[in-house]
Amino acid sequence: MGSPLPSEALFGGSRVELYRCNSCSKITRFPRYNDPLKLVETRKGRCGEWANCFTLYCRAFGYESRLVLDFTDHVWTECFSHCFGRWMHLDPCEAIFDNPLLYEKGWDKKLNYIIAIAKDGVYDVTKRYTRKWHEVLSRRNITTEAVLSAVLANITKDCRKGFTSQLLSTLEERDRNEMEAIEREYHSKDYASTSLPGRRSGDKEWRISRSEFGSNDNCSLSSSSCPVRRCIDEHVTRVYNALYPVLYSFILNSLSKSRAVEILKMFKRIVVELRDSPFRTRKTSIKSDSSSAKFFVDQMLPFFGELLKALSLKSELGTDGRVEICLAGDPVKTSLALPVVLDGLDDAIHNFNNCDNFGKDSLSLPLVKLNRICSGSVLASGEELPFGIATSAFDGIQESKWEEPNGARGCWIIYKVDNKLQELVAYELMSANEAPERDPMDWVVEGSNDGGSSWHVLDEQFSQRFETRFQRKTFKVNSAGLLSNAFRLRFLKVRDVEATSRLQLGSIDLYARSS
Repeated sequence: MGSPLPSEALFGGSRVELYRCNSCSKITRFPRYNDPLKLVETRKGRCGEWANCFTLYCRAFGYESRLVLDFTDHVWTECFSHCFGRWMHLDPCEAIFDNPLLYEKGWDKKLNYIIAIAKDGVYDVTKRYTRKWHEVLSRRNITTEAVLSAVLANITKDCRKGFTSQLLSTLEERDRNEMEAIEREYHSKDYASTSLPGRRSGDKEWRISRSEFGSNDNCSLSSSSCPVRRCIDEHVTRVYNALYPVLYSFILNSLSKSRAVEILKMFKRIVVELRDSPFRTRKTSIKSDSSSAKFFVDQMLPFFGELLKALSLKSELGTDGRVEICLAGDPVKTSLALPVVLDGLDDAIHNFNNCDNFGKDSLSLPLVKLNRICSGSVLASGEELPFGIATSAFDGIQESKWEEPNGARGCWIIYKVDNKLQELVAYELMSANEAPERDPMDWVVEGSNDGGSSWHVLDEQFSQRFETRFQRKTFKVNSAGLLSNAFRLRFLKVRDVEATSRLQLGSIDLYARSS
């Protein structure tokens, strides 16, 4: 441990860890900043920093949120769900939500105090996270229960100074409801039947040294320890579909390839301005101060209507005669879709530049990405938390990736759709941001019409090589009309199995036959 510098203490870095390199003896400082805006800048930290930033984001998105401090050394978040009428457990490091028994049952932690910190008070929520209250009580020896309750009540009272009587009444009723719900949950849940994994973020030896690896053999990263994760990717499909009328309009208006690229770049600048504007009031305007801008507004903007709709945006005429682009719906949906559109535009520009003869025949993959399969659930043989979560393969964003820590010599990922059987006609894989030795080289794509009980080979690829980072490869599938509701990609080996134990992919997109 080291002493904080004034510049570190300014942002709550009262604790500073010092690390010495075993090779050159250089000292690296790791101040444990508590100011979330500083953490957004440094982008470094462990669970404390992650929970701090995640709680900030929850607050920014308008959710009532708490930072939850576990005195046995962990931090996470709680958000109030108006849908469920209760507080929900959210652990950003483990990518797990609404599983409060994770720490006691999965990690085998010996809990004592768990305190939720909010803008309107502090709360002892320990009982939500245990089914062994009498054991926990024996470890709560900092002070008496009466003193603890009084201290927290006084802090909460101080936090609520200046609140209206109506707001105070609402909060007090919610406090009572929460305590009653915790008691009901404690007595009603079947603890023995709850199976949860050990800690999965952090180095394996470090987790074992903290006795947080859990007792379940399935928590090993080399096995299928991942939970089934619901994929929130419908907005990706909407964006891909909405790009089609834009691309078709270029043919309709007999635009040259260079003019089409110019139009796409012009719209990209608009999207970048929207991305960089305030979350709740995103807005930008288009100046018709040049012939290109006037042509875009008068002739091309109507064809971007579906794409704006996919972004929860709209165009309208301003009082000064300018066309304004602004929010038309939920700003959260806009925030999710903006990076997908930016990456989609970059991809379209790249494909246009590599298209020799632009015409109607060009309106197919890889330029046009229609009927992308979405709204499925994902299960993988493994994943790297928090940056390499399995659902990142389907989120439509270049910056994220799925990383399988032990996938170099074999791993798999399954995408399952429950709504209907679909015929796979093509799929795309994109290389990740770094480490080309981790790129898949040999793989098999399979389909199942019974939810994964039996599998049929749809496609096989061998000796494939990604030449650049973020490179997309498109593969057509001849599945002879085979309908499936689950798709499995079995990766047999990566580009250099001697150099790495890992496999990683930037994205996977599955395309169905048009119905």
